[in-house]
Amino acid sequence: QVQLVESGGGLVQPGGSLRLSCAASGSSFRLGTMAWYRQAPGKQRDLVATISHDSSTNVADSVKGRFTIARDNTKNQVFLQMNSLKPEDTAVYYCNADATSLRWPFRSNNYWGQGTQVTVSS
Repeated sequence: QVQLVESGGGLVQPGGSLRLSCAASGSSFRLGTMAWYRQAPGKQRDLVATISHDSSTNVADSVKGRFTIARDNTKNQVFLQMNSLKPEDTAVYYCNADATSLRWPFRSNNYWGQGTQVTVSS
């Protein structure tokens, strides 16, 4: 079992920046692709950015040029640097990860964090 815990959310003015972090914990696992999603009130959960184990990244068009995803495999962490924030970026941001157990039968599962609120408002 893997637990994901996000941090770094909060209230920021338009044009400001925030850095979200997500730490994975558990025993005997290897993280695969990690991602950030977001869900605004009354809307579906949308993919924001993904990063593979070897740090290949994809970022949604809506945040391209403003958000950057990165990871630290030595600490089982993933980050989302958010710059030039807009009111429409307001949402709960969720960390997501694929993880494979290093113990037989070496199952892979997908995990979600509990989310962190980001509010962009003046």
